[in-house]
Amino acid sequence: MRLSRERVHHIAESLATKLQQEGHVAIVGDRKAFVGQMDHAITDELSVEDRLNVEVRQMLKAYEQDIERGQVDFQRMFTMVKTKLARERGIIL
Repeated sequence: MRLSRERVHHIAESLATKLQQEGHVAIVGDRKAFVGQMDHAITDELSVEDRLNVEVRQMLKAYEQDIERGQVDFQRMFTMVKTKLARERGIIL
C-alpha cells in the first residue's frame, strides 16, 4: 500500500467530516466507529493491488528458470499478467 496508515486515517476523518457537513450522511452512533469503518474500507481497497501483485509473482514462479536465462522479461510478463487479471476481475488500478 502506498499510503501510510496515518494518512489513510486522516483521509477517512476528512471524508467523514465532509460527508456529514454536506448532508450526505447522518452519523447516529459513535463517530469513531464510523471513521474506523471508513478507514478499513479505504485500506482494503488500496490493498487490492498489493494482493494482485503477490498473486502475479506466484504465477510467474513457474517461469523462473526462463526468466533467469533471459528468455522471458520478468517486468514485461508481470505487467501483462497483472493487466489481464485486473481486466478479468474488474479491478481498476
